[in-house]
Formats: sequence, C-alpha cells, structure tokens
Amino acid sequence: MIKIEGRNPVIEALKSDRYIDKIMIASGAKEGSINKIIRMAKDKGIIVQEVDRKKLDEISESHSHQGVIAIGSDYKYYELDELLEIPRQKGEDPFFIILDEITDPHNLGSIMRSADAVGAHGIIVPKRRSASITPVVAKASAGAVEYMPICKVTNIVNAINKLKENGIWTVASDMDGDTYYEKNLKGPLALVVGSEGFGISRLVKENCDFTVKIPMVGNVSSLNASVACSILAYEIFRQRIESK
Repeated sequence: MIKIEGRNPVIEALKSDRYIDKIMIASGAKEGSINKIIRMAKDKGIIVQEVDRKKLDEISESHSHQGVIAIGSDYKYYELDELLEIPRQKGEDPFFIILDEITDPHNLGSIMRSADAVGAHGIIVPKRRSASITPVVAKASAGAVEYMPICKVTNIVNAINKLKENGIWTVASDMDGDTYYEKNLKGPLALVVGSEGFGISRLVKENCDFTVKIPMVGNVSSLNASVACSILAYEIFRQRIESK
C-alpha cells in the first residue's frame, strides 16, 4: 500500500481507478477542497476517518499533507510491451521519455507532471539507480502519477534498441548536441534525459540516434533535470501540433 498525500493528489487518485482503502482527514478540516474529497469518497463508498493533525504529521512522508492522506494500492509499473501498445491504441505517433538515473523524487514527480501535460505516452526508467513512486513523487507530480505510465527496465540500452525495432527514434539531451529548436522532433520519438550530476551515460548516448542541447548564456553550466526535460518535451509537443 502507498500513502497519497495532499489535496490535489488525493482528488486525482479518487478520479482514477486506483483502489483506495481509506482517507484520513485532519480533525476540523472541512473547508474547500477537503469537502470535495469527502463527497467524492462517500460517492465511492470509501471510508473517511477524522484524525488528529499530529497523527498525519507522524505518518507523512512528503511533510506536506495539507490535512489529508489517502491509503491506496501500490503504483502499477508497466512492461515495455504494454507501453508500446498505448500509442497504437490511440492511433498516435509514440512519444516516450527515458530517464537515465534520475534519483531525485522531486525531479521525477515534476517530470511526470510535464509528461502528462504534453501528452507523452509513458516514462521509462532503470530498475536500479532511479527514483521510485513514493508519496514525495506523487505530491510533486500534482496528481499526474495517476495518469502517467512508468516502465522499469533492467537495461536502458536494450530498451532503446527495442524502441528502434518499433520505428521509434531516440534523441539524447546533451551539451554536445545541436540546438534543440533547430532539429526535426516530429514523428515517433523518445527523449532521453540524464541526471544533473552525471548526465547521460556514455553507452546510452552512443545508442541514441542524435543529440540536442539547450543553449545557455548565463554563468550556471546546467539546468535542473526536470526543467531541461520540460523545455525539450514542450518543443516536441509544439512540433507535433504543427505537423497535424
């Protein structure tokens, strides 16, 4: 079971098909969105418990529960074949995001939020040396965790090769690449983003079809991984819209 913390994440969880065992509400918190959560829970026959706010503080992992914590089923990770089936069913060009050793849960949550906004079909992460779905990730995603499929793979290079077998190009984010808005980013595509500290590993970069960079003129040498991912994902989104 997993704790879903914060008002918006709980609302999104209630909207989705995720199983929720119960919802704990801080005593006396009956205003605004809390009332909405209570109504939605009652409509679904979910138990709502009033507890002391200190109790929520004790069990909270995000330390930002906003007076509500839901106890729900664990996040369902997808197989790569299941991920590939999503754009096929929608009749759309595949658009995936591959994260090479993104270990910060806030970055993963933020990337999930952006990925959902631009219509990405899923996120691929390694089984090791990667953040997993936790209450912190769910909170940072602002509810996108309920809608964005994530696939854990043993080997990123093998996953890239399987995407290529399915006609999907891979583009790496790297400072040695071409300026991102000058490249054709239309069609079936997977965007590869590395960690802030180490970037994309050598083998992963060598197996990508091409690389792009975000030009910078300031004194800081790099962007936050989630910010860089969002910039590139929105450019892919822009070009996909224009090509329709």
